[in-house]
Amino acid sequence: MKNNRILIFDTTLRDGEQCPGASMNLREKLEVARQLARLKVDVIEAGFPVISDGDFTAVQKIAKEIKGPIITGLARCVNKDIDAAGEAVKPAGKRGRIHVFLATSKIHRDFKLGKAEDEIIRLAVKGVQRAKQFVDDVEFSPEDGSRTEPDFLVKVCREVVAAGATTVNIPDTVGWAVPDEFGELIRHLYNEVPEFKSGKAIISVHCHNDLGLAVANSLAAVRAGARQVECTVNGIGERAGNASLEELVMALKTRADVYKGFKCAVNTKEIVKTSRLVSRMSGLVVQRSKAIVGENAFAHSSGIHQDGILKKRETYEIVDPEMVGWGKTELPLTKHSGRAAVNARLKHLGFKMTDQEVLTIFARFKEIGDKKKFVYDDDLATLVEGHITEVPETWSLDYVCVTTGTQAIPTATVRLIKTGKKKSAKPEILEDAGIGDGPVDAALKAVDRLTKTHGTLKDYNIRAVSQGKDALGEVMVKVDFGDGELLTGRGAGTDVIVASAKAYLNAVNRYMSSESRKARKKD
Repeated sequence: MKNNRILIFDTTLRDGEQCPGASMNLREKLEVARQLARLKVDVIEAGFPVISDGDFTAVQKIAKEIKGPIITGLARCVNKDIDAAGEAVKPAGKRGRIHVFLATSKIHRDFKLGKAEDEIIRLAVKGVQRAKQFVDDVEFSPEDGSRTEPDFLVKVCREVVAAGATTVNIPDTVGWAVPDEFGELIRHLYNEVPEFKSGKAIISVHCHNDLGLAVANSLAAVRAGARQVECTVNGIGERAGNASLEELVMALKTRADVYKGFKCAVNTKEIVKTSRLVSRMSGLVVQRSKAIVGENAFAHSSGIHQDGILKKRETYEIVDPEMVGWGKTELPLTKHSGRAAVNARLKHLGFKMTDQEVLTIFARFKEIGDKKKFVYDDDLATLVEGHITEVPETWSLDYVCVTTGTQAIPTATVRLIKTGKKKSAKPEILEDAGIGDGPVDAALKAVDRLTKTHGTLKDYNIRAVSQGKDALGEVMVKVDFGDGELLTGRGAGTDVIVASAKAYLNAVNRYMSSESRKARKKD
């Protein structure tokens, strides 16, 4: 095999975002895409353009603004899907790709599609040919590839490559495969389809983690002939998630003795920063014990381990933490730092901000600076990400005061500002109180009373953003307002009660915004 370059195809913004409660707005997607470009992934699957106006706009905007990676839009083998994807990726020019898919396994053919093998091949070829009218770079995926009969899969691969597909992706759609079996399947395809050996087309793999084997299956496929791996940051995605980008990349680099000669272009020092950004933008918290990017990934509590690390790091660490972006923060800012210093740090952290946005962030920076001695990079990043995740504010928090204690009923008084639909309308100030099981519950119930909504809190997470007793607290909530859809809210502050109220109100505003969009569509 002459070509040992492994292409990293990131589908965080498509498959990753399909995880319940992980939806991102346009600005959030753009920030993630910019960071993926800094990470130097080869391909960004930016979305599924036909499913909504929002997805179409996001793919089109990313195709226009992001330089470097190939930008891909997903489409079924349906004309309207392919046409939408073609239009969305058009601004990327020669870096545009359309990724078409069609189920091929017997269970999907019989029960989902109700189509025979020859019809599946006909539709697949037709889909690839239509995609070729828009772009030169077409990828085809036989959905549920790992459960498709190997000989039929060979036929499908041959036909779509002949039709013009430059990449054929073999998905382990339901996480069914095990490494030895999956490796054999990829090896079989590599040997039976001449274009894979000649380099005219390449094999890709897309593995899900239902049995916890996504990364292992992907690595087995690489050794068997796959030259593109589809993955997500932090392994997020539907059900148990996808193959984790950071684990794949670091396995290839750390075990170069096993994966001899295989190279990928990922800038590993951007991994931790990317992980944190995706976590904040998606609202999906990274578990502490997560490999490479979890907070405990390089923590050693055992005395024996600590002693070994002090004597020689490699005794208990196979990866240098600094290689993936763990390390000491830059010198912190203080409340005396000027706007120029804050702006310079924002640029250093990789955020693209307008002059007006810098002014907004600087004002919030000053508020935090008055409450704590140092403002660290993580504090600043949280302020920026809080600004990015904002939605049109029907309600904003003006005041919250709580009474609580071992001998008191937790009570919260909340004052909100309601913004009118018309810009000329005068804001309305409303105040009410609520009681609850604790100060946070009381504050959220007061918000419900004022906004006349009723959200059920499905998840509540709080973490210290930086170090010290005065650390900024970041709260993430997931709320169901009765329609079964989980909406994420985020808030940050030095007071966790205030941060909780802000996070819940952020979710309320998302709900209000989504309800107004639904009403406009009905009209």
